[in-house]
Amino acid sequence: MSALQQLYAMVGNNENVLWSGRPNLKCFLLEAVFNPFLPFALIWLLFDSFFIAMLFFADNGQAVTKFPLAHWGVLAFFTLHLMPVWIYLGGVVFSYLKYKHTAFLVTDKNVYISGGIFSITYTQKPLAEVSYINLHRGMVDQFLGVGDIVFSNPQENRYAGRSRNLLAPGPLAICDIPDYQEVYTLIKGLVQHH
Repeated sequence: MSALQQLYAMVGNNENVLWSGRPNLKCFLLEAVFNPFLPFALIWLLFDSFFIAMLFFADNGQAVTKFPLAHWGVLAFFTLHLMPVWIYLGGVVFSYLKYKHTAFLVTDKNVYISGGIFSITYTQKPLAEVSYINLHRGMVDQFLGVGDIVFSNPQENRYAGRSRNLLAPGPLAICDIPDYQEVYTLIKGLVQHH
């Protein structure tokens, strides 16, 4: 059963589905690639690559064909030292899995959102509990003509963005959808009636 089908199965008998959708795949993947961690990971990779290259070309510019045992230990160290790069690459690779599990559904009473990487979380947010809705459009969103609808509470930071960090999901959001303006207007109207 797909993520969207699962959300439809959660809808109560006394609710009417007004909108459903999934994020734009291209935007979802580009935002995973061009996240704030990218420059840090690139600098880290360049720094470590310099030292790794020195190991391979340590003999007057000639490629080393036989490593001494100590070189293997240094190479193992740098493999672990590159952990920030592996974490960044893991985030990019697993973003497709996260995309596959992400879906959104709006009824006349609730907002349903699914997401996750290995395990899937299905969230139901009653419209009566929605205090603030924000519209957010990052650079990639603007380039691809999509946007995000972000739900926040007065206790939360009212920052309009959402986190791409895989470990800290940030505020509840309907992200990277092409009809963001219409969905925002729909939800805003529903919240005002509750």
